[in-house]
Amino acid sequence: MSDLRTPPARTEPPRHADERATLTAMLQFQRDTLALKCAGLTPEQLKDRAIAPSGLSLLGLVRHAAEVERGWFRNVINGERSTSRWTAAGSTDWADFDVDDADVDEAFAVWKEECARARAVVDAAESLDLCGSIGDDTYSLRYVIAHMIEEYARHNGHADLLRERIDGTTGE
Repeated sequence: MSDLRTPPARTEPPRHADERATLTAMLQFQRDTLALKCAGLTPEQLKDRAIAPSGLSLLGLVRHAAEVERGWFRNVINGERSTSRWTAAGSTDWADFDVDDADVDEAFAVWKEECARARAVVDAAESLDLCGSIGDDTYSLRYVIAHMIEEYARHNGHADLLRERIDGTTGE
């Protein structure tokens, strides 16, 4: 099983730091929070859905986070053309949330890899003003990091409720 299901050592973001340090630490804190919500659960528990008709599960959130990391950092900011790991090209389906036959270790490994690649993109950027685009829309690295903090924070709220439903664990 993946080491990401062991509770991570979360580090509080600095309260007095420059913009880059503050944003990247806050994003990492949110990533660690998702890992914490998944820690110690069985594959079956990670695949457990919230309530019908929702398909939301903790494993689906991990797979979704991997896709969002890839899309924003690699494709938008880094200009790559990497394709979705779980969604067929041209599909509007959210296959990352379809976890019945998902491989738990693969999902955590892909997420860990995409987070590492995202950190590398940010570390290589000389400025948060670096821009990338998708279609006709242009985004600064600053915007992307702030958006990713929001993305994780929203989904961590979902994860908190899912975890409470699975085994009663709350908080953090």
